[in-house]
Amino acid sequence: MSEKIKLNELDKVEILSLMDNYIDFMVRDNSNTVKRVGMVKDGIVNNSIFAEHGFSAIIKTEANAQSRSMLFDFGFSAEGAAYNAKKLGIDMTVIEEMALSHGHSDHTGSIAALTLLIGKKGIRLVAHPQAFVSSRYLKVGKDFKIKIPLLSKEKLQKEGIKVEEAAEPVSLLGGNVLFLSEIPRLTDFEKGMPNAYYAENGVEKIDTLPDDTSLVMNLKGRGLIILSGCAHAGIINTVYHARKVTGIDSVHAVMGGFHLSGPHFEPLIEKVIAAFKEINPHYIIPTHCTGRKAINAIEKEFPGKFLLNMSGTTLTFN
Repeated sequence: MSEKIKLNELDKVEILSLMDNYIDFMVRDNSNTVKRVGMVKDGIVNNSIFAEHGFSAIIKTEANAQSRSMLFDFGFSAEGAAYNAKKLGIDMTVIEEMALSHGHSDHTGSIAALTLLIGKKGIRLVAHPQAFVSSRYLKVGKDFKIKIPLLSKEKLQKEGIKVEEAAEPVSLLGGNVLFLSEIPRLTDFEKGMPNAYYAENGVEKIDTLPDDTSLVMNLKGRGLIILSGCAHAGIINTVYHARKVTGIDSVHAVMGGFHLSGPHFEPLIEKVIAAFKEINPHYIIPTHCTGRKAINAIEKEFPGKFLLNMSGTTLTFN
């Protein structure tokens, strides 16, 4: 792709995590950038939300005094992210569009429940075509297979969702947000999931997860804000592609699941950190599947850039 995609310059970006793997109500680090959810509501300690192995976020953009909102990913359980939205008192009817990072079930669980809260028939959902591939599974050993539930496009359409399949970058919210779609694998260390497969016409094939993608925004005077779901394509590959597609080199924030947990991915942590030092973003916000070791290492290496995310946290960039 030689032609750059123009992104609107934004005055403010807010990212509210409806769902993440972590919650700690005792943290007291609110600032102009970070806003935590509290346990106290109406003077009573009775406000609690869920954390689970999943991710979902509301993105609110502002440009020229106009606010627009969208939903990215949907958590794991059928009700968790929707439950959190209700407990947080969020008006979901302001959501204009939706996007899916990839077709794994820890990002698709509450699609139906959240769409019901949004209450708009025909709401747009952008996803890569491979997100709907059938017969996905993980192989453990030679013969044992762990099935990944199918994301049914037909079922989503019956629930009033207008599914738009995109194998190339697509603009959202009138050019405020970019859906990156398929991300080239350029680094020599980000190899994807080694045990991911799918069956096509009875033939086993390696699942390279071409549906894995991220969202990109352009904060005026600051640079790109990149939000991943799991970064199966590699978070560094993702940043490189976002720069190439937009023609913007400065990176303000990299946020999302970096998929650096477990014995296969933990050896990549040092290389990812070295690449982050070269990219030099203003903020690094690991979430969801990044893993404890990677999060601790990022916090240690980037004490002035690291932000701890959790369910219910709102991050404001302006």
